[in-house]
Amino acid sequence: MLTGMTSEPEQQIGVGTPDAFQRLWTPHRMAYIQGENKPSGPDAGDGCPFCVIPSKSDEDGLVVARGERVYAVLNLYPYNGGHLMVVPYRHVADYTDLDGQETVELADFTKRAMVALRAASGAHGFNIGMNQGESAGAGIAAHLHQHVVPRWGGDTNFMPVVGHTKVLPQLLGDTRTMLAGVWPV
Repeated sequence: MLTGMTSEPEQQIGVGTPDAFQRLWTPHRMAYIQGENKPSGPDAGDGCPFCVIPSKSDEDGLVVARGERVYAVLNLYPYNGGHLMVVPYRHVADYTDLDGQETVELADFTKRAMVALRAASGAHGFNIGMNQGESAGAGIAAHLHQHVVPRWGGDTNFMPVVGHTKVLPQLLGDTRTMLAGVWPV
């Protein structure tokens, strides 16, 4: 047992009504909430992380695979373990801005992401989609990206409901290495 910890849950006293639940803190999410790694404007030169990532090594950028027109990268702020994004290299905001070859490769990489995630983690299902525009929930609206989120039967347990958090069982670098090793060619 950690020093200063008791075996009995302590009631959380603070803002709001005390409810006898212990809180699970995820301070890494505060960086996202406060806008870390978000561009200062809509152009590629405004600090767009999706434009910067391809210039990094795969390990430093968490890139799982690179194609001619798109790449697959782990989400730095994942909804679930293995949460990938398929991103065009070209800085475009809207799905309708993709040319035909980008659209085909984005679809192909989405399929490959599913194959890799099933091979690496036995995913039972997926949430796949993109948020187009800030009003639709896009965290980085200026650069299109498609989410591929693996799901497992029973993965929605008490943690997101009671603790308002997800437990990720693996470091992102380890997840990247595992997925890159099984990425279909």
